[in-house]
Amino acid sequence: MNTKAPAAIAIHGGAGTILRSSLTAVQEQAYLAALHDIVTAGASVLADGGSALDAVTVAVSLLEDCPLFNAGKGSVYTSAGQVEMDAAIMDGHNRRAGAVACVTTLRNPVRAARMVMEHSPHVLMVGPGAENFVRQHGAQIEDAAYFHTEQRYVQLLRARQEAGILLDHDAEKLATASNTTLGTTPDTTPEVAPLDPDKKFGTVGAVALDVHGNLAAATSTGGMTNKLPGRVGDTAMLGAGCYADNRSAALSATGTGEAFMRSLALHDIAAQMNYAGLSLEQAAHKTVMEKLPQLQGQGGIIGIDRQGNIVMPFNTEGMYRASMRVGDAPFIGIYSDFQKL
Repeated sequence: MNTKAPAAIAIHGGAGTILRSSLTAVQEQAYLAALHDIVTAGASVLADGGSALDAVTVAVSLLEDCPLFNAGKGSVYTSAGQVEMDAAIMDGHNRRAGAVACVTTLRNPVRAARMVMEHSPHVLMVGPGAENFVRQHGAQIEDAAYFHTEQRYVQLLRARQEAGILLDHDAEKLATASNTTLGTTPDTTPEVAPLDPDKKFGTVGAVALDVHGNLAAATSTGGMTNKLPGRVGDTAMLGAGCYADNRSAALSATGTGEAFMRSLALHDIAAQMNYAGLSLEQAAHKTVMEKLPQLQGQGGIIGIDRQGNIVMPFNTEGMYRASMRVGDAPFIGIYSDFQKL
């Protein structure tokens, strides 16, 4: 009898104050459709016998290519008016990992992180050194114009005027207010969902279990609007923003990066499973709902264990998320309950 868990994948696109009343029908449908298409693409890799590592690479690359999310193409601006992106990837089979931070020209930082893992003796590379290295291994390079989106630029101007540093992508109402203040025409395209200031955490990520029983995780982000150049958050830090170990689970985080770093939240979940015998659901709930708030940490995680159990807890009003087991229909969620597309 075949007792293998079915291959499965979960993705996230950020957490924060996401209310039904704040999303237009067009914006909501844009997010639902993007999440549906991306989780389906990742599941297709698994259905074809591909590895969990390949599945999370594909899924996060697509999230980076979509300007709806704060990673890759949709990255927010630093105080210097440019993008600085971080990404990490980890293979649960052997705990190999790669990460990049403060990169400015890479179309898909998650693919660069994988190049660091596969072609260097290092785990983390940063800035121009990282870019030069992965360019030699075929990384796709883009100029500054590729990463520009009007909504992100308006957010930066508004942050400079009123709000200081804003966590990941900011509220649409700030962008709308900025359009009025700055005398520009409001953009009706659903590039950024309407979220309250300081309550949107735009990291993206994916976790997967393949038919061979191996786990993998990947995380990518554009960081914080108006952040100081050189700031690195939890995304590139193993155990904080990204973690995978076949003995426990594959995990990806989105939220208050400093709180995830101070608590090593994802490693903490794995440790509770390994040493205290907690289930993935129990450990994830304890960390997200009890431990992170003690450090003023907001956000959520996605996780999958070797039995194929998927969890997506968050302590904010919403989190863009989706999951799919091979052979089943995908589940798509935005608010505090799942929606099926």
